[in-house]
Amino acid sequence: MGDELWFKALDGDWSEKKELVTRALEDGYDVVFCKPSWIEKVKELGDIKTASNSPEADITVFGIEGEGDRSIEKPGEISESQDLEEIEGTQGDKAEYVVIGGKEDEEFATEIAEHVDYLVVRGMDWEIIPLENLIASLQSKDITLLSGVCSAEEAETALTTLETGSDGVLVDTKDVNTLDSVADVFTRSKETRVELSEVEVTEIKEVGMGDRVCVDTSNLMKKGEGMLVGSGSNGLFLVHSESIQSPYADPRPFRVNAGGVHSYIKVPEDKTKYLSELEAGNPINITDYKGKTKKGIIGRIKIEKRPMILIKAKTTQKTNKNKNKNKKEKEPETERTIKIVLQNAETIRLVKPNGEPISVHELQEGDKVLAYLGEGGRHFGKKVKEQIIEK
Repeated sequence: MGDELWFKALDGDWSEKKELVTRALEDGYDVVFCKPSWIEKVKELGDIKTASNSPEADITVFGIEGEGDRSIEKPGEISESQDLEEIEGTQGDKAEYVVIGGKEDEEFATEIAEHVDYLVVRGMDWEIIPLENLIASLQSKDITLLSGVCSAEEAETALTTLETGSDGVLVDTKDVNTLDSVADVFTRSKETRVELSEVEVTEIKEVGMGDRVCVDTSNLMKKGEGMLVGSGSNGLFLVHSESIQSPYADPRPFRVNAGGVHSYIKVPEDKTKYLSELEAGNPINITDYKGKTKKGIIGRIKIEKRPMILIKAKTTQKTNKNKNKNKKEKEPETERTIKIVLQNAETIRLVKPNGEPISVHELQEGDKVLAYLGEGGRHFGKKVKEQIIEK
């Protein structure tokens, strides 16, 4: 299951909640948790999932006026649970809503989580609850854990507990600004970092005409941001976005001119794809010069014949083949050569270690640029433990 952002719209009048639901849609919330009578009203506002204690919703929620929210006394054994009986008799995506007031509630939540797709937990009186035990118990299970919060500060705590945090949050607020700030916190929490290394350019050579790929996203990139691309999966250069003003073309901050169709490009879930495989709607990684990575969405792929250049670079990568050796002993170093084929144009840039973009027309042997040094060995985009030689 994935990361999700939910808005709670269970109380009050629709006239009060309509503005908040609309803002949640605009902020990219995934689900509105609403009254059964509001399901159609929510759907009329836009394309968003609904959750409710009704099979008419996209996600059926159990535990409302049941054992989950403490309206009914919890059973001695989970097999005797009334909530569980209703869950097992329902098709589609299911969630259990649990109010945590003590150890008994935590244990009930952990046990019933085996039978649902989502576990939504909140504290008594909407107080923030300790999530450590639930996260530890559920981290190996295919379930989305959502924590009830009332502020951006609470959301940040929930999303970072035990480093991994909950998968998402259920926001209870009457303030549109809180909806905005929680959405910002959620987006930041799902950013990851990759380790970038300096590599030294050793060769720049014109190689003739080829098919190059422009990756046009539905996101605006800024200076220092781009995508990780390379001719081999063991080394991907940070190719800068076209967000820089140029005398030759207006900025196109949504675009990365990524190079030859054969190239690998980093995508979410620590995978790579060939540029030739990409298409509109695919997720893509956007990475900055510090390694901070967020998910973007491809809006269009442009493939055209253009003059190309080959760029080679080398690095010295430390390896540790004997983990038990004396720490004072110097680690062996292995020089690695990585390559990329890019369009030969002024507007195509790599990134220097200080975050400054440098055009391939200005690039010289000996210059240092940034790259991601992977372990190499990929099968259908996934890492594999085998020797693969790429030249």
